[in-house]
Amino acid sequence: MTFSLEHIIQQCLNGERAGQKALYEAYKDILYPICLRYTKQEEEAEDVFIEAFHKILTKIDAYKGEGSFEGWMKKIMVNESLMFLRKRNRLHLMVELHDTDIPDVTEYEGDFDFEQILEVLKELPDGYRAVFNLYVLEGYKHKEIAEILNISINTSKSQLILAKKRMIEQLKKKDKFPFQNINPKSPTKL
Repeated sequence: MTFSLEHIIQQCLNGERAGQKALYEAYKDILYPICLRYTKQEEEAEDVFIEAFHKILTKIDAYKGEGSFEGWMKKIMVNESLMFLRKRNRLHLMVELHDTDIPDVTEYEGDFDFEQILEVLKELPDGYRAVFNLYVLEGYKHKEIAEILNISINTSKSQLILAKKRMIEQLKKKDKFPFQNINPKSPTKL
C-alpha cells in the first residue's frame, strides 16, 4: 500500500512508526549521500545521518508546508553534517587568497563521472569539502557560505578554488582526468 507524502508526514506528526519507516525508506537513498559527501568515513556519515533523521522526525512540526519537504530535509542533513565537523574542530577555513594568488580553475567544461568526483571529494580536507559541497552541489552563494561557516567571502572563494585544484590533481593521479594535457593551474572548469 502506497501513501502520499502528506499522509506519511501526518503519520510522523502523530508519532506513528509506520509513517517514520515509510519516510526513511522513501528518502534514505537521497539523504544519506549528503552526509557521506561531508564526512570522510561511512561510519561518520551513518552517525550524522541518524542524528539528522532523528531531528527531522522530532522537528517535523516545524515544516509548515512552504517549499519542498525534501529540500527542508536536505537542509537539515547539510546542517547536521556541518555541526559534526564543527564539533570535531575539523572545519579549518583560515586560508584567504586574493584573486592574484591563484588562478581560478573553473573554465573546464568536460564530462566527469559523478562517482569519480565523489571519490576524490572524500580525499579533500574537511574545509575544502564543505565549501565545495555547499557551493557546487547544494547551490549556495559565497555570501551564504560565509555566513553559514562564519568565514569571509574571500575565504569561501579561495577554499573552492583550492578544492577544485586539488580534485583535478587527484583525478590526474588516478588517470581519470579526461584530458591529461590540461594543467590544473591553468583555467579549467570542474
